[in-house]
This record gives sequence, structure tokens and C-alpha cells, in this order.
Amino acid sequence: MLRKLIALFLLISSFTIAQNTVKGYISPNLKSDWLILYRLEGTRQIFVNNTTIKKDSLYINNKIQAVGSFEIILPKNAKIGSYRATYRLEGADFVDFFYNKEDVEFIFNPDFPQQSIAFTKSKENKLYKQYLDDITVVQEKIDSIQVAFLQNKKVKLDSAYKKAYTAFNKVQSKYESESKNMLIHDFITASPRVNSETILNTPDEYLGLIKSTFFDKLDFTNKQLVNSSFLTNRILDYIFYINYADNAKEQQTLYKKTITKVLSKIDSKSYKSKIIEFLIGQFETQNNIEIIDYLFNEHYNKLPINLQNQQFKKEKEALFAAEIGRIAPDFSWSKNGQNFKLSTLNDAEKYVLVFWSTGCSHCLREIPQLHSFMKSKSNIKVVAFALEKEAFVWQQYTKVNLQGWHNVLGLNKWENKTARTYNINATPSYFVLDKNKKIIAKPNEFKDVKEIINKL
Repeated sequence: MLRKLIALFLLISSFTIAQNTVKGYISPNLKSDWLILYRLEGTRQIFVNNTTIKKDSLYINNKIQAVGSFEIILPKNAKIGSYRATYRLEGADFVDFFYNKEDVEFIFNPDFPQQSIAFTKSKENKLYKQYLDDITVVQEKIDSIQVAFLQNKKVKLDSAYKKAYTAFNKVQSKYESESKNMLIHDFITASPRVNSETILNTPDEYLGLIKSTFFDKLDFTNKQLVNSSFLTNRILDYIFYINYADNAKEQQTLYKKTITKVLSKIDSKSYKSKIIEFLIGQFETQNNIEIIDYLFNEHYNKLPINLQNQQFKKEKEALFAAEIGRIAPDFSWSKNGQNFKLSTLNDAEKYVLVFWSTGCSHCLREIPQLHSFMKSKSNIKVVAFALEKEAFVWQQYTKVNLQGWHNVLGLNKWENKTARTYNINATPSYFVLDKNKKIIAKPNEFKDVKEIINKL
């Protein structure tokens, strides 16, 4: 009897400490042999575990196919929430899913991860994926009827629209009911668009409704929504896709308005700080300095000082110091006993600043071409900043070949302070400056310099 009780106790104990697993199949297989699992927290990724991707086979579409497979045993204290499996550094490189104390298993195409993912285990993820598929179908039906009417208002589509509207509400209600007491419930209730009860008469009404009701279902205080990619994706949709202008200047104004609108919805200053940093990263990919400055000056710098990441600010300031639109970072040099500063040069209407080196074969080909080309450009001066380990070769070369230029010696080569300020990692590197030393272009090579100069 005692043995039976001990066995029963051990059996019960094994259930109480059982750990869940995340298992996946990648089809077709990919070259990467690693996978990292993160838990999402705001805009951050918190490391959970990592594993290798193994060569495997799976029965797909009535035949055996080669796939990659992986399995991660989650820690006993793994938190419920949104998780991300990352499997390569570039391109479509991750899949997101939910974890709520159950095993998760799925298969996906690595080139189209979110679109192709199919869950074979996990009640939560299966239901949410089915919801997304079904709600997309009924929403597209509403949109297609609405667009058809706007294209030809003579067509009677009121009845068809009402039917589609009713179907949409039925699908939404069904999944809200089925997901009660589940992690995904908050995501399902936050997902649907607000549709008009009746067909709209103009494109402005249609787009206006989308914009004006965009945030109606979104709760920026909901911890599950915050700690996922859901809200950040919605923010990106609103700023970059829902609000669009053909004119570049109007688009910049629109960016500022939509950013202000988004941030006004966020009460938590801590979360707002992370969203601003996230948006700075997004506009960094566009090299949109104006909007990055706007985010810093009008929003980030106005947060409490303890919520401003000073290292982040310092890194971004350095990164964007020499971008188009900025005043070129200043530096000084001496020639024949006379001191010069870039900021106070006043001997030309425009300037070409070039970082080069006598040890660079590309430079020794392009610099003579640039010197020859600039001889006929009397209103444009060249400032040639040479990155050298020592001065002798540079002195001899410039004395013979680069007369008429402002020649500057920068010792310590790549570690030169000015070169680091300009983020120089290759030579030659060109900058075209206006009279006030504002950077107006960053040509890639000599032929680009010629094209830009000829247009000035």
C-alpha cells in the first residue's frame, strides 16, 4: 500500500513540475542552423533560450519532405504572453506566437513566416490564427463592396453591404465568445476595424472613418497588448500606411501629426519612451533626419530625465551628425602658419569635402580625376581630409598633385577623431556642402560628384 502511495505521489509530482515545449518545423529548410527564442516585453526582446535547427523530414501534402526542426523546453517559470522565434539575421527572420501554459507546435515557410505559419498544437494559437483568417475574409468583402460602389454609384449594393456587415459582426462576436478567459481574447477584441453600418458615399468618408476610428479598439494600458508586437504594428500602420501624402513636404508634416496623435494615446511615460525610441529606429532606416530631430526635440527630450536613455541619445547624435541636412561637424587645421576652420571658410559658394588616403588605391584613381574636374569650378572649393598613419607621403603627394585645395592631415587613420565624427569607414568618402557648410549631398563615388556638381 505504501509503495502505491509513493508511486501516486511521484506521478502527481511529475505533472506539477511538467514543462512545456515549443516545437517547430521549417519548410523548406534553410541554411541557418540556429534559432533564438525571446519573450516580447514592450518594444524589447527578452532572451529565453536558444537551440539548433536540425535536418528532419515530415509528411506534407501526401509525401515525405525535408524540413528543419527545433524544440525548446521552456523554463518552469516561463511567463504567459507573446514570444518570438528568430532564425536568421536578415529578411523575414522571425515568427511570433502566444504562450499560455501549453505546448506550442507549428510549421512555417522561412521566407513568409507570419503568412504561412500553421499551428499543429496550441489551442490559443490555433484559434487566433483561424480568427485572423476568417475576419480578414469578411473585412475584405465589406471593402470590396464599398470600393465597387465608389467606382460606380449607379450599382445597387446596399443589400450586399448590409449582408457583409452582418457577417462581419457575427464572426467577430463568435470569436470573442470562444476566446473568453483566454490570453488571445484581448487581441481579438482589439483587432477589428470599425465599419460603417451603411455604405459610404465618398472616398473621403471611407478613409476618414478608418482614420478617425483607428484607435477605438486599442487599449494602450493593456499589458498583454503592450508586451507584444500588436500595438507596435498598429502604430506603424497608422503612421506609415493609413496616413499617406504624395508630396514629400506634406508627408513630413503628416508624419509629425500622426506621431503626436499616437503618443497622445499613451499615458505611461515609460512605455511612451520605448515607443519613441522604436520610432526613431524606424525613421533611421529612412534616414529621415527631420523626423528624428522632431521625435527627440518635441517628445523624447520632454520626458522625465530618468526615462531618457542618455547612451541611446549619444549614439544617435553621433550617428546622424554628418547626414544630409546637418551642418557639417567642424574641424580645424593649419597651413603655412595660418589657422583655418571649416565653419569659417568663406572663399566659395559650395564645398566638396572628401576623406581620402594615400594608401587607398581607389583614392589614387579618383582624387586626380576630382582635381582635374574641379579646376573649372571657380565657385566651388575642395577640402581634402587625408587619413594617414604618418605625414611624409601625404606631404609629398599634396605638394605636387593637389595645389589649390584646402589639404588637411588627419593622423591615426580610422581612429582619427574627425573621421569618427563623420562615421567614415571607407575612402574616398564625399560630402557636398553649401556656403553655410550644411551637407546637401553625400555622393558615393567620383561620377556621382560630377553629376551633382554639374547640377548646382
